[in-house]
Amino acid sequence: MAHAWNPEDYHKHSSTQQAWAHELIGKLDLSGDERVLDLGCGEGKVTAEIAACLPSGSVLGLDLSAGMIAFARERLPSERYPNLRFAEGDMLDLPFDREFDLVFSNAALHWVSDHRRVFAGIVRALRPGGRVLLQMGGRGNAAPVFAVADEMLAEEQWGRYFSGSAPQYAFYGPEEERKRLEEAGLTPVRVELIGKDMTFDLPDGLMGWIRTTWHLYLDRLPEEARPAFIAEVASRYVARHPSPDGRIRVPMVRLEVEAVSDTG
Repeated sequence: MAHAWNPEDYHKHSSTQQAWAHELIGKLDLSGDERVLDLGCGEGKVTAEIAACLPSGSVLGLDLSAGMIAFARERLPSERYPNLRFAEGDMLDLPFDREFDLVFSNAALHWVSDHRRVFAGIVRALRPGGRVLLQMGGRGNAAPVFAVADEMLAEEQWGRYFSGSAPQYAFYGPEEERKRLEEAGLTPVRVELIGKDMTFDLPDGLMGWIRTTWHLYLDRLPEEARPAFIAEVASRYVARHPSPDGRIRVPMVRLEVEAVSDTG
């Protein structure tokens, strides 16, 4: 399902995701001539950072959101970035055949529940000996904030929109992910949960993160009800989790996956 992403709003409120992506790019150990596929590239700023590391290579950013791809192409045109391309596409149905040396993804795979299918497509897309480096929300990610939201769903004001069931992101653990990688024909090198904090100076930052990324919740609400839902989640969370320095901290858990293709 393609959610109604707002590229400009996401661009303004995704500095933490970009910082984590920068850390992840540092683990790629690029030679500079690789062909890279960036799955779930969003509005393209991370893909462009990868492209800057590939003077003799190239990177293709793929995303299901037509709005995100249009925004990326406008901001990062091929005339100015000749080794950088963007395409609209579904990571569940990758059309590539041995085209890439590396598949990268940051903060995207937790939107897709069927990781087996994604990994099967990655195997087809990789050249022999190709590498994979992925990071996504993992088991326990942002649990205290989602607990506040799910508590609200038990109340009539909000629960009537959700039929009594809370949305579920694909926040998996390393054991189950390792098994999926092996079944797809990938050899896991490292599959681990990594704790990180997302920090905001003001509630507006927390509300911006919710507004730009909580589509599984917000898509079920009438558009006019969404601002009140976002504000109430943020207000309850801040009241329940004060910090000594007054900053707002959300404990995040990232699942990081490094693997190589078995295909020879």
